[in-house]
Amino acid sequence: MSMDIVIAGFGTVGQGVAEAIGLRKDMIRETFGREARIVAAFDSRSAIHSEDGLDPAVLLSNKAAGQVGDEPLVDGVAFLESIDYDVLVEVSPTNIETGGAGLHHIRSALSNGRHVVTVNKGPLALAFGELDRLAKENGVEMRYEGSVGGAMPIINLCRESLMGQNITSVMGILNGTCNFILSRMDDGLPFEQALKEAQELGYAETDPSYDINGVDTACKVVILANSVFGIDCDYDDVDVSGITAITEEAVAMASDQNYCIRLIGEISPDRLEVSPRLISKGHPLSVTGTLNVAQVNTDLAGPISISGRGAGRMETASAILSDLLAIMRSNVNNK
Repeated sequence: MSMDIVIAGFGTVGQGVAEAIGLRKDMIRETFGREARIVAAFDSRSAIHSEDGLDPAVLLSNKAAGQVGDEPLVDGVAFLESIDYDVLVEVSPTNIETGGAGLHHIRSALSNGRHVVTVNKGPLALAFGELDRLAKENGVEMRYEGSVGGAMPIINLCRESLMGQNITSVMGILNGTCNFILSRMDDGLPFEQALKEAQELGYAETDPSYDINGVDTACKVVILANSVFGIDCDYDDVDVSGITAITEEAVAMASDQNYCIRLIGEISPDRLEVSPRLISKGHPLSVTGTLNVAQVNTDLAGPISISGRGAGRMETASAILSDLLAIMRSNVNNK
């Protein structure tokens, strides 16, 4: 018996998922007595499918040569509805305006009784309530740990490890690109030079607007608000300010007072906000570089901090693998 997986989107993260499944296949078999098989994958142009399972190494080789499969892809939803599988791993490009193809893929999977694991922030930021209801109505799981902090397990921490706590708020640095830029400004670089360095190192896109305008962080605020606090909200409910107006003088003035400036996402029952904040040096949220960090404030345990790499091929794939194994464990236990 196996858990059959489809990977929708075969860019950097999709390739990382295939590699991670290949690396952990023996551990999965020994732990669960089942195989985790990739039975299909598709990118924007092509698809590949085999009921007998696909070798992750072959998928990676195919992609390196240009495209993941030799079957032209016309419609991702039609392809999904033509094959049999258990779990959709949705890692197609994020579109915050419409939800993109990923929203249609996830709707299709949940409506047809398939589990979903995703790191695609667009569908979750725009239609979380709808997708959550679809999952519950069809008796399947939708998991999305890697959508907020990459390898930082903030959602599972709040929903599972802190289940007995009353969580009053979550505050954190949820975008490594902005944190890198602000860290370099701490060293005296002007904003434009710090941004250019981030782009040269691959931390920022050619068009960095989602990051530096706070859009990416706001999407993550929405996901945490819905999943941790049960607030039925979307992107438009978040007050958002980015980091483009922060000057060298402001950073230097903060440093003179033993503070640094960081872009903070805050989630509580009465506040959804993304904004630059003064953080005292030495505080858990005063980290440097590309790290993500969050502070969860609880009534019984007090503040709990967690950090980790917020992006990267294998870092994000590790969060997806964790969600896949959680679904496998749940199904084994239920049976």
